[in-house]
Amino acid sequence: MYKRLFKGLFATTILYLQGMKNVSILVPESSVIQAIADPQYLFSVVNQFLAMNGKPHLFRVELVAVKKEIKLNNGMFSVQAHTLLKDVKKTDLVIIPALFGNMAEAIQLNKRAQSWIVKQYRQGAEVASLCVGAFLLASTGLLNGKKCSTHWGFAHEFNKMFPRVTLADGHTVTEENGIYSSGGAHSYWNLLLHLVEKYTNRETAILASKYFAIDINRNSQLAFTIFNGQKNHTDAAVKNAQEYIEHNVQEKISVDEIASQLALGRRSFERRFRQATHNSVLEYIQRVKIEWAKRQLENSRKSISEIMYAVGYTDPKSFRDIFKKITGLTPIEYRNKYNKTKLTEDF
Repeated sequence: MYKRLFKGLFATTILYLQGMKNVSILVPESSVIQAIADPQYLFSVVNQFLAMNGKPHLFRVELVAVKKEIKLNNGMFSVQAHTLLKDVKKTDLVIIPALFGNMAEAIQLNKRAQSWIVKQYRQGAEVASLCVGAFLLASTGLLNGKKCSTHWGFAHEFNKMFPRVTLADGHTVTEENGIYSSGGAHSYWNLLLHLVEKYTNRETAILASKYFAIDINRNSQLAFTIFNGQKNHTDAAVKNAQEYIEHNVQEKISVDEIASQLALGRRSFERRFRQATHNSVLEYIQRVKIEWAKRQLENSRKSISEIMYAVGYTDPKSFRDIFKKITGLTPIEYRNKYNKTKLTEDF
């Protein structure tokens, strides 16, 4: 009788373990501690939600690293890994947290983790990068030919380091062939909720979003983007063009006009400009003008029409369309989001 009981319990345990998802949160050198703690906290809380509804825990969460102790923030914090990378035989989900500091140096520090990430993916695991953890993920080669998101402030650097990856500008979450990435900073919560919904259901994801006070439907980080131009290049003519555009934001500027001032042919100028900045000249002009308009909407009481005319636009529909394309919001939505003074406009 006891033998049959033991066999029954053993069989039930095996079925239970087969249904569990092994989540391996990588603890890289030079990483952001919150991006390690937050996914661990979320999946643990989801297990509690499931238990409250009479269901077994779904996630087995482990911190994994090349060594047992990883010190972060110049030794201010210490993270103890549950398991060494070499001891992880197989997992279902690998989470790569955000890196900190110089991205090239951080990648170099985590060379040993690259082959492990690739191995787990080839064995069937899904892989998710949080914020600038995308740099470590891209360094493995797994993102070549695929889409990816990262922090908007690191977009130009990412494009330069990984030209074979398509950066999904402004996206909060990307998903392709079992590889996920998220936008900047707290945008990774939207990716974590996306994964919770995939592995459980919509109801549980909504419950988690309410518990953590996260907007589950946010799919763009465009409204948070600050355009500073991309001047980390050595093309002096292009830098002169960028400065001219930025100093004449309230003027109507044409590509031919700038090319003529630089004594360059239009085609050659446009090619060099895109190569240096990853924007066309027209895109750059639009982004500089819209960035100026954003500052006015945030801090002034000027009407939207006044701001539109001030940056050289005369067609309200054209201005609204370009503004929404770049920011993800209409001018009035943007003003209502960031300006304490609510002005009545229907632009």
